Amino acid sequence: MLTDIRLITVKEFHQMFDAGILSDSERVELIAGQIIKMAAKGAPHCATVTRLWKLLEARLGDRVLVRSQEPVQLSDYSEPEPDIAVLRPEPLYYEDRHPIPSDIYLLIEVADTTLNKDCQVKAISYGQAGISDYWVLDINSRQLHVFRDPDLDGYRTHEVLSDRDALAPIAFPDVNLNVREMLRPQTNDLNS
Repeated sequence: MLTDIRLITVKEFHQMFDAGILSDSERVELIAGQIIKMAAKGAPHCATVTRLWKLLEARLGDRVLVRSQEPVQLSDYSEPEPDIAVLRPEPLYYEDRHPIPSDIYLLIEVADTTLNKDCQVKAISYGQAGISDYWVLDINSRQLHVFRDPDLDGYRTHEVLSDRDALAPIAFPDVNLNVREMLRPQTNDLNS
């Protein structure tokens, strides 16, 4: 393991934008002290994020605040931008700060080209931060990776659900979500 790596703090990350070292047009996020390039968002990815956002808003209503592709601050060294963050409602809509782990009910990443990064790098980071419920929706394989029981190595449990399965967020056991409704309808779904 390299010991002479200099990690970037969230404060320094923001200062890089303020100083023009990084521009607002660059798609980067800070994970575990490292600046990571974000994948380009194709049409299927964007449509799935929108579908998830609308589904969660409809099912959870005013019980939560659902944000899409906005930063969450996990620690002094991590400020990723998950595709979906299901948060505790906050009167100012987090105007004075980014949400922190105690504000987060559920994080979801949508994977088309980023499955390995989402299931490995991000799962470790989210687990270490204590995020109790983290999902990765694999739109290519039509599967949902469910990570729960966070620990210092990431998560103790990782379950893979098919598009025939359903589950409830840990914080809302009364809200059942079908994996199929999170995904693009298949041709036979549109005809029925």
